[in-house]
Amino acid sequence: MLFLVNDTLFDIDERSVLPPIDARRFDSLNMSYVIQLGQELFAAEPLLPREAPDRAKRLATLLALKEPGMNAALFVAPARGCRPDQVGARFAQLSIEVIADLWSKQEGGGLDPVTADREVWRRLAA
Repeated sequence: MLFLVNDTLFDIDERSVLPPIDARRFDSLNMSYVIQLGQELFAAEPLLPREAPDRAKRLATLLALKEPGMNAALFVAPARGCRPDQVGARFAQLSIEVIADLWSKQEGGGLDPVTADREVWRRLAA
């Protein structure tokens, strides 16, 4: 499964990332807690997908486990070291066509923050 975190796509397979025994450990976590975890991670490192891709991929896996239809998350921190409650979070369910197009762009080196924003998040649109 492909999952977009900000402007980086991760190919996640919940079964290979989390063995069944480990996956059960996360059953008690609710979505609100996972979002809060994401906010804490991005408060510490606003460029998490680029600076700590393994952590970003684990976050994507948790989000996908908690909300199976979701395949995109945007976390926006105003500055490194900000308070977690200052980190904005948005989520989306992208069509397979959009995800495939983004994957193709990423593989070709053409997926950047502006492209992801234009095609998914639309934060810069006037």
